[in-house]
Amino acid sequence: MARRAYQGNHTRRSRKRQTDDYRNNYIQGNTAPRLNLVEELETQEPKRLSHTTRKNRDKALYMNLGYLLFLVVALVSAAFVLIGYIRLQSELTLTVKRIASMESELNSLKLSNEEEYNRAISSVNLEEIRQVAIGELGMRYAKEGQIINVTGEGSDYVRQLAEIE
Repeated sequence: MARRAYQGNHTRRSRKRQTDDYRNNYIQGNTAPRLNLVEELETQEPKRLSHTTRKNRDKALYMNLGYLLFLVVALVSAAFVLIGYIRLQSELTLTVKRIASMESELNSLKLSNEEEYNRAISSVNLEEIRQVAIGELGMRYAKEGQIINVTGEGSDYVRQLAEIE
């Protein structure tokens, strides 16, 4: 046991010394010495694969009928999903365009409606209406006792169910 511990320490010291020697020594020339890596790679024996590894690789290359049918079904279903998605996107785009055109039409109709309303309001002469009502139709202004105030109690209109006296 003691010997192994000693050997371990000795090995560490010698590695450190080798590293220090490598760092402190200068190599003459402008390039590092060439290594014969190509020759070493060519001379190495190819790794032998285990039986299970070879079997798994062969199995991965082989496609049986069930796997092929599964792939075809998956491809067809993906195609249907994508076609449906594209169809929905085009419908959405058309709907957005239709909404935009309808909003534009609504804005133009509102503008023309406001113009017509302003034209109608400006063409009304209230003094002429008062003269026709009093002169031709025989209307008169209400007297003090004829005006009755009715509260609507929060509703928009009042419905008269009986004669007001």
